[in-house]
Amino acid sequence: MTEALYLDNPYLELAEATVTAVGTDGGLFVDRSIFYPQGGGQPGDSGSIEWGTGNKTNIKNAVYSPDRSSILLVPESGQDLPQLGQTIIQHVDWGRRHAMMRMHTAMHLLSVVLPYPVTGGQVGTEEGRLDFDLPEGETVEKVSATNALNALIRADHSVTTEWITDDELAANPGLVKTMKVKPPTGAGRVRLVRIGSDIDLQPCGGTHVGSTAEIGEVHIAKIENKGRINRRVRLRFGPPAENA
Repeated sequence: MTEALYLDNPYLELAEATVTAVGTDGGLFVDRSIFYPQGGGQPGDSGSIEWGTGNKTNIKNAVYSPDRSSILLVPESGQDLPQLGQTIIQHVDWGRRHAMMRMHTAMHLLSVVLPYPVTGGQVGTEEGRLDFDLPEGETVEKVSATNALNALIRADHSVTTEWITDDELAANPGLVKTMKVKPPTGAGRVRLVRIGSDIDLQPCGGTHVGSTAEIGEVHIAKIENKGRINRRVRLRFGPPAENA
């Protein structure tokens, strides 16, 4: 099993690990990982590893093993690789990771401003999106929703994590906002991300900033109809472009 270091400290930029297996495709299983493995709408981390005497291997992605018990680092092709049992030093691409953290936390706040069931989503470094199941006849107004979202960001609410059991989650189904993607259960416990004391609380295994002010200004760039009641809301960093 891989110890997921990013769960308790998403700000780790480097950490040692040991190669526990080498996959047939050259992927590296490790005993502990600062690389987030893709899932839940968030892409896997990229970066590099150091090993041996001055060797370096670029990592293009991280993924879960089929049973989700281990994390596999996926190297770029054509590179030398460390061997089984070798110690490596992991370096995450911090600029990319931090952008993901900021956007993912902003998307949680978007689900507060737009309190509708979520049917899908995708985290990106420049843009994120959430799909909402709106009651028939309701609409989303870009400017007012953007203003409400930035007010929550500027309020500098703390972002923390906590754990509950699978049974506690089953007894509180209202914690789950996503309709199609359910939080993974079966390991006995589920991680929750809390914003402020009572702003938001929902299951999530992704990486987040420590306070909402760290997100910076965002804006709703586009709202798309994806069916009779489904609306795709695209979120981007910075102020809206003029005449947008």
